[in-house]
Amino acid sequence: MDDKILIPVSFFLMIFGIVYLIYSTRNRERLALIEKGVDASIFLQGKGSGVPAWKIFVVNLAFLLIGSGVGIFLALLITTYTSLNDGAVYPSIIFIMAGIGLLTGFKTAKDLDKE
Repeated sequence: MDDKILIPVSFFLMIFGIVYLIYSTRNRERLALIEKGVDASIFLQGKGSGVPAWKIFVVNLAFLLIGSGVGIFLALLITTYTSLNDGAVYPSIIFIMAGIGLLTGFKTAKDLDKE
């Protein structure tokens, strides 16, 4: 078998295994709760309250992109006005600012969920 085909096949098998594990575990958990006599309405709790998931995703993505853009700009400024190697500055500043952006997005999404 060709080595290049192993990567997509193993990636597909990994994704399939994760999805199968999630659904089979959820099914076993629900069956165990039903066998104990717990009302099945607990599976529907929390669905209607809170902020929709797509809004939280958009907020986090926006802050991630803003952080990456600011990181690129800061890295450009640092490499222009200092003698640091740009090979190390660009990835490090971009990742730092993207992380700060994700942290800010998390805090903003948490504030949206409180409202």
